[in-house]
Amino acid sequence: MVIKRRHWAPAVAASALALLLTATGCHSTSGAGAAEPTAAPSTATTTATSAARAVARVCANPAAGPAKAPAGAVTVDPAVVGDLAAKTKNSPPHTTFWLRPGRHRLDPDRYAQVIPKTGDRYLGAPGAVLDGGKKNQYAFAGTARDVTIRFLTVQHFVAPQNEGVVNHDSADGWVIEHATIQDNSGAGLMAGAHQQVRASCLRDNGQYGMNAYKGGGGIRDLVVEDNEIVGNNTDDWERRQQGCGCTGGIKFWAVDGADVRGNWVHGNHGAGLWADTDNNDFLIEDNVLDANDGPALIYETSYNAVIRNNTIRRNNWVEGRRYADRGDTFPYAALYLSESGGEPRIRARTAKIDIYRNVLENNWSGITLWENADRFCNSPANTSSGDCTLLVKNIHRCAQPAIDKAPLYADCRWKTQRVDIHGNRFVLDKSVVQCTEMCDRMAVLSNYGTYPDWSPYKGEKVAEAITLEQDNRWHDNVYLGPWQFVAHDPSRVLDFDEWQGTDYRQDAGSTLHAGAGG
Repeated sequence: MVIKRRHWAPAVAASALALLLTATGCHSTSGAGAAEPTAAPSTATTTATSAARAVARVCANPAAGPAKAPAGAVTVDPAVVGDLAAKTKNSPPHTTFWLRPGRHRLDPDRYAQVIPKTGDRYLGAPGAVLDGGKKNQYAFAGTARDVTIRFLTVQHFVAPQNEGVVNHDSADGWVIEHATIQDNSGAGLMAGAHQQVRASCLRDNGQYGMNAYKGGGGIRDLVVEDNEIVGNNTDDWERRQQGCGCTGGIKFWAVDGADVRGNWVHGNHGAGLWADTDNNDFLIEDNVLDANDGPALIYETSYNAVIRNNTIRRNNWVEGRRYADRGDTFPYAALYLSESGGEPRIRARTAKIDIYRNVLENNWSGITLWENADRFCNSPANTSSGDCTLLVKNIHRCAQPAIDKAPLYADCRWKTQRVDIHGNRFVLDKSVVQCTEMCDRMAVLSNYGTYPDWSPYKGEKVAEAITLEQDNRWHDNVYLGPWQFVAHDPSRVLDFDEWQGTDYRQDAGSTLHAGAGG
């Protein structure tokens, strides 16, 4: 599935945690220079500071596995090439395997891999590494349910683009805990339904740390908790395949129910977290999203989410600056909602996108709410080709003449609606971001609808709707620094009084101190 990224033009475990992060105490473990703080935030009483928050510093401090084989476990010998795959094949389901310390290898064939059976458990001793040697494509594959991998390092596998090394076939019920998955091509990890990824290090993988995608069906009830997700997309896929929308720390596709909690997502070469195409019911809380080249979070053509209590800082410097240097006036932001909103007809823990109690500090711009007038089901401008909204099962219904009338006029669109942004703190010091313009935006906007010729959404219909009619509200926020605001389209840049005024009525109860950001 190829999804283009932005579409604004018409054409634990506690043992894995170190409670050490303050506003200036984050250090990359991957060599990603952008993850190093460049300045401490102000501590004046009128100025917001980053909330002190525990981070999952698991890459530098991995938890140690059992030094001895548990009772009844099958011992795997690193001196025997292919021992893990062979013993897995010859053992019954629900077997526990203990990997001795050392470098474990598979047979030197690119398709050599471990095929677990239902309920198998893999435990690494201290220093146990499963190494693909840049020859094997996959480490663990197959469709067996309820497989557990703990205390194991998996590295140097060469999965193709969009494929993954661990849980290659997106089997259900896997538990990945206290693992280090690093220096692989493709995605370090795939995901299936009811998968739990906890207290693990997903580091320096070629495309994604995790690709939460399951061919032929969606994923339900995914847990991603207390992980460190750092330095991924080392192969720079967005440059190699421009507009692919195929990079980031984690990418989520058609996931129904996800808890993304307590993770340290930093220094990724693209977006930190990206939910794309018919995701629903996300809880994104208590994360530190720091110094990612692109947005901290993209929520695209998806529904119903709670985004709260996150520390979001120094994101989008690379990508935001790149677009600004081209003269692009689109308000690329650290938190980017594209054709996503609340929908009461789709079952979830909330019927809106609720964004509150977050600290956003010294990012390239703040929050952008966007809806492409030309992107809807069955439109050639819908780069999620073949997909439709969760309200319309048959994409071919979204055509003339039926799309001109209810219910399809509304239901054939992914709508940015019912977004509630409140109780957040937005801090901007342009001397830290090293920018003079275009890095200071908060926005709600669309484009002028033009395409295709049978579109019922031509003109300013969508721009008027997202700005004034779809219940998108900022209120009771604190702004520190020289913030500007964009409404309706990129040309309408407003000051705070205009943003709060009678035309737009945004940010009731909010305050702005333009000189207090730095």
